[in-house]
Amino acid sequence: MKFSVLGSGSKGNALYIESGQTSILIDAGFSGKEIEKRLAVNNRNLAALDGLFLTHEHGDHIQGAGVISRRCRLPLYANEGTYKGSDKKLGKVHKRMEFETGRVVQLKDLKIRSFSISHDTFDPVGFLVSDSNVSIACCTDTGKVSKLVASRLRGCDALVLEFNHDPQMLKSGPYPLSLQQRVRSPHGHLANEEAASFLKTLLHDRLQTVVLAHLSETNNTAELALKSAMAVLGEDQSCLLHVAAQDVPSELFTIVVKEV
Repeated sequence: MKFSVLGSGSKGNALYIESGQTSILIDAGFSGKEIEKRLAVNNRNLAALDGLFLTHEHGDHIQGAGVISRRCRLPLYANEGTYKGSDKKLGKVHKRMEFETGRVVQLKDLKIRSFSISHDTFDPVGFLVSDSNVSIACCTDTGKVSKLVASRLRGCDALVLEFNHDPQMLKSGPYPLSLQQRVRSPHGHLANEEAASFLKTLLHDRLQTVVLAHLSETNNTAELALKSAMAVLGEDQSCLLHVAAQDVPSELFTIVVKEV
């Protein structure tokens, strides 16, 4: 399995995943043209996609979804709540594929399982994507970690996890108090220390790659997020840490079956 975080942050989010003859996008928070450009960096293209999955209806996750679905005749997968919150923004889509949160969607070589997270939208989800050998979990835009989230992420081979903000930067930054409270709330975003503490519970011998995602450009830095994550890993160098950027895609990471 291979994956690339095409961009992550408040200005747009998209995650590309492929295995065998199957490739998908999770979220499309950039224009169709921009996503096409970012895929091309890793020699991938929109025409080869088999499906597009949405985590929730905020604009930084769905901006290009409707256009891409229509242009590429691509099925668009979302739960009822996300469709309810995004119908006007999406417009008509090529093929509306509605899933029930928690159920597994089988799409050729991939199994895509959604799970509930905590965010200020109708029915936000994360995803666990697996083939017959390895799996990757994507969990961003959540203000707290539940037992369900922990159970879904535990045992995955790669992880895209939110490290959104540094509490001190948020407190002393330009955000008004109401927005600070929203970010800190159980329906907002994870702080670095919260995400790092959660990551510590997820470490196991087969975990190969962890991408720190959805960093706030105003209330966080890559250095602070990495420092929190590295404090958890300690001297263990077997797991690759990477910070997702807002403006450029990551490399195309490869997840292999790891012998332990």
